[in-house]
Amino acid sequence: MYSIFIKRIIDFFLSFSLLILVSPIILGLSFYLHFANKGAGIFFFQQRPGKNNEIFRLIKFKTMTDERDSEGNLLPDEKRLTPIGKFIRSTSLDELPQLWNVIKGDMSFIGPRPLLVDYLPLYNSEQIRRHEVRPGITGWAQVNGRNTISWKRKFELDLWYIDNLSFLLDVKIIFLTLKKVFLRKDISSGSSATMEVFTGDN
Repeated sequence: MYSIFIKRIIDFFLSFSLLILVSPIILGLSFYLHFANKGAGIFFFQQRPGKNNEIFRLIKFKTMTDERDSEGNLLPDEKRLTPIGKFIRSTSLDELPQLWNVIKGDMSFIGPRPLLVDYLPLYNSEQIRRHEVRPGITGWAQVNGRNTISWKRKFELDLWYIDNLSFLLDVKIIFLTLKKVFLRKDISSGSSATMEVFTGDN
């Protein structure tokens, strides 16, 4: 009952209320990023697979410039990540626009993080199960290592969440997420400003 009906009702009303509450923050960050991103835009849009592999358009604050090298290739993430972008990532403020994705029903507050569409053909029969539920702004993997754990471990945690989904577990994840945000932990992997690319054999 909770996973089918109640979870979606809570998602809608909570995200709608929070969007109104944090609208001044969203407006302020939008103004700042307009200049900090050097013309690269305020928001980052990308196609991501959601529940049942249905593709939706994810929205986040853009925390990097679009600066390129002499050959026209984008510079590495760590060189394009702006100081304000680093702060926004470390405090997870870049996720605030995803409240709109939750309102629309593309996402939930809690669930496996939506990954790249390019990864879909790389999943094995177990890993693809992460799309049995709506993806989340935060999730069990995010409060248990986030970008510092291996892809294998991340998928194990995603599947554990799906198999044990409950209201109390979601409440626990929310509190653990707030703790992670406050401590600004597990933002980057050991060798990247974000997370290494999944190649299917991680």
